[in-house]
Amino acid sequence: MSSSLPDFLLETQAAVRSQMRDGALYEELVFAGIVMEHMSEIGMTFEPVECHFEGTVGNAMLRLSGYSIADDGDQLDLFVSLYAGVDVPTSIPDADTKMAAERCLRFLTLCAEGKMTQKIDPSSEVRSLADTLQATYNDLEQIRVYVITDRVAKSKSFKTRDIGGKAVRLEVMDIERLHRHTSEGKPRDELVVNFNEVSGSPLPCVYVPGENDDYDYAMTAVPGEALRLLYEKFGARLLEANVRSFLSVKGKGVNAGIQSTLRSAPERFMAYNNGIVIVADEMLLGKTAHGAEGIAWLKGLQIVNGGQTTASLYFTKKKHPNTDLSRVRVPAKIIVMKAQDSTKEEALVSDISRFANSQNAVSQSDLSANKPFHVEIEKLSRSVYCPDGVGQWFYERAAGSYNTLLAREGTTPGKLKALKDAIPAARRVTKTDLAKYLNAWNRKPDIVSMGSQKNFDRFMASLSPADGQDASLPTVADFKAMIAKAKIYREAQKLLRPMFQAFQANVTAYTVAVLSEKLGARINLDLIWAKQAISAELLSQIASWSKEVNEALHSTSGGRMVSEWAKRPECKDAVMGASYSEHADDIPEVKAA
Repeated sequence: MSSSLPDFLLETQAAVRSQMRDGALYEELVFAGIVMEHMSEIGMTFEPVECHFEGTVGNAMLRLSGYSIADDGDQLDLFVSLYAGVDVPTSIPDADTKMAAERCLRFLTLCAEGKMTQKIDPSSEVRSLADTLQATYNDLEQIRVYVITDRVAKSKSFKTRDIGGKAVRLEVMDIERLHRHTSEGKPRDELVVNFNEVSGSPLPCVYVPGENDDYDYAMTAVPGEALRLLYEKFGARLLEANVRSFLSVKGKGVNAGIQSTLRSAPERFMAYNNGIVIVADEMLLGKTAHGAEGIAWLKGLQIVNGGQTTASLYFTKKKHPNTDLSRVRVPAKIIVMKAQDSTKEEALVSDISRFANSQNAVSQSDLSANKPFHVEIEKLSRSVYCPDGVGQWFYERAAGSYNTLLAREGTTPGKLKALKDAIPAARRVTKTDLAKYLNAWNRKPDIVSMGSQKNFDRFMASLSPADGQDASLPTVADFKAMIAKAKIYREAQKLLRPMFQAFQANVTAYTVAVLSEKLGARINLDLIWAKQAISAELLSQIASWSKEVNEALHSTSGGRMVSEWAKRPECKDAVMGASYSEHADDIPEVKAA
């Protein structure tokens, strides 16, 4: 049972407010962080960095909420947030979202032209981003600007713009589109392709009517140029139903083979390539030039397998204009959904995507979901109650299991309300969350700064003893200590977000590590569990040390972007080895020495 858009909006606003410190006016930053993190989790972007900037250069107004750069440095996403704090679905004019995109584009343009660094105070948090964009702009192969908003936008994208010879896509991630992702709804509704227009005639196919009420089926070969045009028009939205949306186009592994074949032996592409899997809502059959049955158009299409192939066609042609795609054909399996209950339909689409991708690499966090460590923590989270005897924390071992719990047990409005009161979303902890909290407490802020997936990989590796034996399973006491550490991290994150213009995630990870280094052995985690909170005195100490951590991160970076410098072990050594002020002597959680 997926929540409705109004319910989802209320849940999102509750999540925003749960991450706020009392009286703080930074809801927009929190909302931006939540949406960017979600987009990263589902593979739409890379590891995001919150970076707020708003100002004017000359007569131009500039605005930025965050950014994300691929590990290879060849792809860039910029984010700009428009947050209204509404509790009922509310429309936002296209003029507003377009204006926000324009202000972000102006920021990008000035960076690309090398004019931004002259306009920003060298001590500004945004200066290092501007320097990096100026130095690497020519190497970028994909640039996207996302406007993110808690309102409902009519247009989900705008015309691609040319900035310094680079095509920049303009996308809108509004509350409706976010809801579609979160509830496994239909991000494919607006995607339509007419093969008479893109290929000159219907595509020859083998059509197999379905033997049940779920779907019909067709096999065809899609011209490479047609797929390239589709990606040029719709971009990553073509891949949104893919459990592993394609991101990197650098010439590595599978992608290197695809690019090589496209350039050197395009006529053999169909023989070498495994093909793609397309899900569509509707299909119209027509007659090809030779009178055979063919596919005239598809409505509501999504490429659920073959993202690498599709994006590589676009980027190879863009990078090497002489590539001849007219000789390329891509084998395609097309599954046309029949009208049915939307929940059942989307479950089927999700399964098709999952099984179609089952031969490809999946994330370590997904592969690790059934490890005894995670299974045991999930069991503990369902059996251990908060000190009030009613509330619980929820460990989301498998993605989506929290919503599954609400759907399974919240069968009436009253039951659902009671369930959300007992286990609110604010007490939901994912596998990657827990790995972040524990690695920061274990004084590995450099690993945490690598991003959620890489941090999780290292965390899981640390659980495997050298002798190959399974690690001991966590106990009730271990679980309570983990939650106490989660509370420390989350409260620090709330506190520090409005204190720093950028790199708050790095400052938080390093501050928690410094706290653990200085006071970890003396922190009374049992007290934090008992109170389900941390004291104002401990928060004050965290705030004090965070300023010193921020200074250490910047002073040791040597002009490098702090978010990149923070990933290096040399940074950890420098920051953890810096001098810090003495801690206050009135912190309730600190046990006597």
